Amino acid sequence: MVSVGELRPPGGNLAELPELDEVALLAGLQQRFLRQQIYTDIGDILVAMNPFQPLSLYGREVSERYQNYGTGTLPPHIFAVASRAYHAMLGRGGGSPRGQSIVISGESGAGKTESTKLLLQHIMNLSKGNLQLEQQILQVNLLLEAFGNAQTVMNDNSSRFGKYIELHFQKNTVRGAKLSEYLLEKSRVVHQDTGERNFHIFYYMFAGLSSEEKEMYGLLDPSLYRYIGGQFCTWDVAQRWKHKYQEVCNALDRVGFQEQEQVDMQAILAGVLSLGNVTFQPEESNGSVKVSEASRGWLKAAAGQFGVQEDELLKCLICTTSVTRGEQIQRFHTQHQAQDARDSIAKEAYSRVFGWIICKVNELLAENVDPEVELREIGILDIFGFENFAVNSFEQLCINLANEQLQHFFNHHIFQLEQAAYKEEELPWENITFSNNEPILNLLLAKPLGLLSLLDEQSAFPRATDKTFVDKLNSSFKGNVHFQPSQGRVLGFSIIHYAGKVQYTAGGFLEKNRDTLPANIRGLFINSVTPLVTVLFTATVSRTGTLMPHVKAKVIPGADDKFNSTRKQSAGAQFRHSLMVLMERLYSANPHFVRCIKPNSRKEPGVVDSQVVLLQLRYNGLLETIHIRRRGFSWRPSFEEFAERYRILLVKPDVSLTKESCLEILQSTELAHWMCGKSRLFFKYWHQEQLAKYVERLERAAVVIQKVFRGFRCRKSYLTLVAELRAQAQRLQEAERERRQQLAIEAEAQKRISCPVPMPRKRHPLPCPEKPVQSPVPRPRSKLTESTPFDNFLNPSAPHPALGREEQTQEKAKKRNIKRGASLCWFKEMQAEKVIQDDEAFPSWLYGIISRREAENLLNDKPLGCFLVRMSQSQPGYILTYRGEGHCRHYLIQIQPRAHYVVLGEDRAHASLTELVRYHQTVGIKPFMEILTVPCEQESSEFGLQRSGVPYAGFTSS
Repeated sequence: MVSVGELRPPGGNLAELPELDEVALLAGLQQRFLRQQIYTDIGDILVAMNPFQPLSLYGREVSERYQNYGTGTLPPHIFAVASRAYHAMLGRGGGSPRGQSIVISGESGAGKTESTKLLLQHIMNLSKGNLQLEQQILQVNLLLEAFGNAQTVMNDNSSRFGKYIELHFQKNTVRGAKLSEYLLEKSRVVHQDTGERNFHIFYYMFAGLSSEEKEMYGLLDPSLYRYIGGQFCTWDVAQRWKHKYQEVCNALDRVGFQEQEQVDMQAILAGVLSLGNVTFQPEESNGSVKVSEASRGWLKAAAGQFGVQEDELLKCLICTTSVTRGEQIQRFHTQHQAQDARDSIAKEAYSRVFGWIICKVNELLAENVDPEVELREIGILDIFGFENFAVNSFEQLCINLANEQLQHFFNHHIFQLEQAAYKEEELPWENITFSNNEPILNLLLAKPLGLLSLLDEQSAFPRATDKTFVDKLNSSFKGNVHFQPSQGRVLGFSIIHYAGKVQYTAGGFLEKNRDTLPANIRGLFINSVTPLVTVLFTATVSRTGTLMPHVKAKVIPGADDKFNSTRKQSAGAQFRHSLMVLMERLYSANPHFVRCIKPNSRKEPGVVDSQVVLLQLRYNGLLETIHIRRRGFSWRPSFEEFAERYRILLVKPDVSLTKESCLEILQSTELAHWMCGKSRLFFKYWHQEQLAKYVERLERAAVVIQKVFRGFRCRKSYLTLVAELRAQAQRLQEAERERRQQLAIEAEAQKRISCPVPMPRKRHPLPCPEKPVQSPVPRPRSKLTESTPFDNFLNPSAPHPALGREEQTQEKAKKRNIKRGASLCWFKEMQAEKVIQDDEAFPSWLYGIISRREAENLLNDKPLGCFLVRMSQSQPGYILTYRGEGHCRHYLIQIQPRAHYVVLGEDRAHASLTELVRYHQTVGIKPFMEILTVPCEQESSEFGLQRSGVPYAGFTSS
């Protein structure tokens, strides 16, 4: 097992290999992988090999070690990439503050999704801001995996869409997030190849819903549904899916989805499955089609689940209605057209649910920021890996196009920009050749004769077929070395991608690219009685394919009966636009690269297939990357940028931003192997870290100087203040002495002129026995002393002082009564009905407004694990007080927007306080994992709640 605290072992950075060839590269990776050292650096690029097993490399103590900027003494790790991006965003380590991006690439099954989750986890640990927002961001991944991932032959948890997560920061703290999704593989909803499954959420529902809930949604045995292939799983897998379903529901609650929205969403998913079981047979009388008798029940179920009329849904399936010159014309479908209509409804419904989830998440995670403070961001790209299956279709073409674009971005940043800078600055440099995939991108994206442009052209012709499309490709790309016509009877073509040759089956290309939905289907679903269905189909779709629920689309009555008038762009055009927007974001940010490698194709832990790994190393260009990282200069700041950042190293004022100043700065350090060009400096990848150490040393010295100066200034101010106070006190004493003297003189004068008056006889009190003098004993603040935000340690030997209240001013007492009165109103109006039990009594563990000390006194002599829930004194809310071993802990219970309750720091939300208490009677509370055992029963109503439903609680409203 790799030890993350030790110094970087030999071979941790492939740029330091003594011999550089494929054999040495492969041997170095293999040796490290077999030692479970799955991370390796190539300069500032991380190579991550999927271990196909859990490793203890990601705990909190490991995350803490990688939180500082200087991680060069630690082994390579995914956390180091997150730290570099975070500190670079803040302008630490040599650059000005700038947006960052982390690009994760690799084959399907190489570990990209897990790497994304680990990056998010570490960045959240670094920011340490809004805990609830951070938990919501981490919970989003659960939702996206459930609705957007599926099992394929290459990967049990394959992302069937691409996502770009933007984290927005202000003052070093995450303030919000935004998700962008690309090309959901919605054809998977209606068809899966052998050995593959539908999206995870369908299986989670069957495993997690109770019998009553399945009956409510109209779900039967999973083996009956055609869209999930009639396949389910073993008992162990079903238990795992059941747990996943509970996690998804909890994530929906934590992120902020309303309960009715969740119900509607699952009803739509059930409707998709029911619709898939509707089959058709020809009508003998007129040649049209009808729904088979065996599937009439499925049609009725689907109509109910979608909230539409059964006969209206039937019309949409078996015929198309159009309006010509004010007259309605019906055209009946063939059996094949009816099946296409059925599948198009299912795909569109699921796709819109997924898009709505993304849109809803973005609304809930929108940043709440100060407009006067600059907003910075870190983007993480987790996109589908390169795919080459036995049968490859339109989806694989788009997926591989995205990977071609990312490979070109990598080449552009690592090779082209760098070598162009050397030539421009006239540095001595021998060019490194690399595999440039720009001709492949031109083949796919060029206008008007690129593959996607030709596909759109053919899709616009109603009579065009997949064969005419292939014929067009064969004639247009004849002689292109990256295109090969299909051999034999298979209708298709082959493209020589950067990662190898892929043969595509052209069947269904035109239909998938058209992505049509008859207009009468949209009209039907817009009038659904299910609110969410109406929202989904009223929404419009942007140029990039993003659902926009708040922008209503117009339905034109006379629209073409074949095409949906609101979606004029093809699926290919939408994907091309979304890819263009993505690349603009990546080019505008400073990139960090994570190259994921799959060690073998069988998903076996501890096994390295040399040929599989070598193929990935070749097409990723890692050998050439090592060459340029060894010989090249990855950091190339201009003279102005460098002098602005590092002039502090000269420790003198008024340093000019010139070449001479830069050279003077560098001469004051011990850096070597850097070069100077005409307008910029050239540094190795490790130089930024070395310079950061020089700056850090000066910053520490500055802190010491500031500390000493501030101490001197404070002492001087203190002595001056003491002298003034003493002088003031002396003046007051002199004035008091003069006043007394004057009073004495006046009294003596009055005595001389006044007549004597007999004084009454004094009565002397009887003597009483003297009491022994006792030393003063300080009154304890509490029997409990604080150690952590949770702890108050008990002193068993100390006496138990009676509860008492400190004297307060009238103003403080008034404010306290106002706060308590507000809490009382909040409880009566919003909470009383929710916490009262069936016997119209409050739970025995629920107390009123009592102080922290009063709660501790109640639990003082109670057994370990005893607990109570009290109302907060300062603001509406609850606090859980727990009796531990020699201490009490106080946990804040948050009430979320959907009126769900969650213990601060926990990732599970609960529908009621009672449910929260029952859950933590079996599952410990983080971080100490303490389990609630015995409720602190109320012996009297002094601190508790009256059984009438009105808080007694030791407070009054004033």
